[in-house]
Amino acid sequence: MVLITRKAEFSASHRLANPDWSDEKNAEVFGIESQTHGHNYVLEVTVAGDVDPVNGMIMDLKELKDLITREIIEPWDHRHLNHEAPPFDRIVPTAENLVKETWKRLEPAIHGEGRRLHSIRLYETSDLYVDYAGPVNGQAA
Repeated sequence: MVLITRKAEFSASHRLANPDWSDEKNAEVFGIESQTHGHNYVLEVTVAGDVDPVNGMIMDLKELKDLITREIIEPWDHRHLNHEAPPFDRIVPTAENLVKETWKRLEPAIHGEGRRLHSIRLYETSDLYVDYAGPVNGQAA
């Protein structure tokens, strides 16, 4: 088993706010993060698999880059996540929820041919990141 990681970057704004709560309740729970602000996110997508004996790869890295661009970068880059990027109009756009949504969008296209999505790391700032390894045996992680 070999692991390979592709890195991508995007910028987006958000506010940590439950859409079912008042502004006061969101401010109480999320503090300053309940105000609109932005991040320069760094996303790392790691694929695990067997090396193909013919082409020497787990996965075509251009295919992986194109997938990340189509499913994550294009819909989220330079967007206000709460207003322009479903499902974050219904759920709080925390880094934790961003990695879970990233997994949901990427995993079906990666899984198969002796490979699988291994993990996702999302840096919200240079000193804060979230790792996600996806559901275990079909159960939420």
